Amino acid sequence: MKISTSWHSERLDREVQMVRWGEVGVPVLIFPTAGGDAEEIERFLMIDALADLLEAGRIKVYSCDSVAGQAIATGEGSPAHRMWVMNQFQEYVRHEVVPAVFNDCQTDHIDMMAAGASIGAFNALAVTCRYPEVFGHAICMSGTYDLKRFLKTEATTDDFYYSSPIHYLEGLNGNGLEQLRERFVLLASGEGRAEDIDESWRVASVLGRRAVPNRVDSWGAQWHHDWPTWRRMLPQYLDEFAD
Repeated sequence: MKISTSWHSERLDREVQMVRWGEVGVPVLIFPTAGGDAEEIERFLMIDALADLLEAGRIKVYSCDSVAGQAIATGEGSPAHRMWVMNQFQEYVRHEVVPAVFNDCQTDHIDMMAAGASIGAFNALAVTCRYPEVFGHAICMSGTYDLKRFLKTEATTDDFYYSSPIHYLEGLNGNGLEQLRERFVLLASGEGRAEDIDESWRVASVLGRRAVPNRVDSWGAQWHHDWPTWRRMLPQYLDEFAD
């Protein structure tokens, strides 16, 4: 079963869409790639790849528009504005998307999983590290984790710092870090065309120094930065982690 809903986000000051597939199971928020919308994962046959898990009632899939990715990809506004959108997008996920998921699941709280490929992997990592009270696992595929190079500026703002895990994790302490140490981050990457597994190893190094459980999986040179890779990866990992 597919259900789509939309609303005006005051945090992002624009119309946003969220789509859900499935009826019961562990809620999984799958982020689109850079400029993708909430239905991208259906168009690129990811929902078909997850059909067995959906039909078995093991997972319930949600996706939302990649608002920050769209802003970066299109060069919306100034670099400072795009950094503001990055930060506001994560706040929108936590305070608008997550409550909508909880309402749909008819619960006050349930540990969710976050997943995504490319820029979607960045978003899955970011929300899990920033909001470990909500997200229990991050499944990050073929990730790009330092978005500074896409902003075309060396000058960064607080908005960028607090939305970029590889930058703020080094200084993270207190309850947030303790909660994060009870979570798990999976970093999967091919080593074929357009892949850069060093990005995953860099994140693993940052997480490891903070004692955050994580794992890097190399899929080898035959797997490229493309949807066939991610359609093979995600069902395997969700089968591993979805109780």
